[in-house]
Amino acid sequence: MGHLAILGRMSAESTAPVEHEARSLPRLVCPQHGEQLEELGSQLACHEGCRYPIVAGVPRFVPASTYADSFGLQWNAFRTTQLDSRTGASISRDRLRRCLGGSFDAVRGKTVLEAGCGAGRFTEILLDEGAAVLAVDLSSAVEANIANCGGRPVYAVAQADLRRLPVLDQSFEVVVCLGVIQHTPDPEETIAALARYVEPRGLLVIDHYGPDYPLTMPRRLTRALALRLPLRQRMRVVLGLSRALIAVHRLTWRDRRGFRLLRFLLGKVSPLVDYYDAYPQLSRKLLEEWAILDTHDTITDYYKHRRSEEQIASALTGAGLEVVEVRHGGNGIEAIARRTA
Repeated sequence: MGHLAILGRMSAESTAPVEHEARSLPRLVCPQHGEQLEELGSQLACHEGCRYPIVAGVPRFVPASTYADSFGLQWNAFRTTQLDSRTGASISRDRLRRCLGGSFDAVRGKTVLEAGCGAGRFTEILLDEGAAVLAVDLSSAVEANIANCGGRPVYAVAQADLRRLPVLDQSFEVVVCLGVIQHTPDPEETIAALARYVEPRGLLVIDHYGPDYPLTMPRRLTRALALRLPLRQRMRVVLGLSRALIAVHRLTWRDRRGFRLLRFLLGKVSPLVDYYDAYPQLSRKLLEEWAILDTHDTITDYYKHRRSEEQIASALTGAGLEVVEVRHGGNGIEAIARRTA
């Protein structure tokens, strides 16, 4: 089946445990001209002459290299680390449910644009809950996403810039963007762009680092040094450092008296992101993987913004949305907004 045909098709074979039938996804359009695209062999084309390659099964609407390249390397290297289907935990599911307002009713049977999909930790849950999902990412993480979620009858994926997506304005009932906006060049511009894709009465669901995001001095210094390195060398150095540090942190992974204090003090001098206390439901092997993955994530991101609840609310209203809820929680600030017209 062609890549365009996937968008707009819903299958009766969907096994999502919901009673709702999701609407068909919108067709892809040229992000420059807004025209529908035709599939010509291994590329998509518009009548104005634009051509977009299809590589490894994914339509590509951005250059091969962008500021998000480190995320692409990261998610393809740690393709299944944060998937609930792999961990057996509900960490991603619980976070997504909380961000949606405590229930998956908002996405069941709905068209959902997942902006900044990464490897698919939230994609698989949205699909399981009966949403029709277009997953997009600026980086090559789309390859990890399609490897994890491909073959679902209510799913499509594209590599594209969130500010210039290959879809028409007001095309989706729900737009979800978690763990992404703080890593874009201009968070307010990104929020305004995401708001454009929301249908009337539809929802925009986002989160963002808050003012208290824990960018400790060791992480700040390590990040400053790492960003001076070429991309692949940066990844090797940071992963090597993380694997060396995990051996030290592992010595403090005890529940006996005094070890919590040791972990706290170690966190003051080590750049490693240690989840021993945050996610006791994970095995030690997975705790190590999460620590290495998120240390790379924390140290190699090109942009790292922080915003307050007031700033996020202002950005949402400035984008023409009605704020439903803005609260402190999770990774920082979580918000839901609605397009009223």
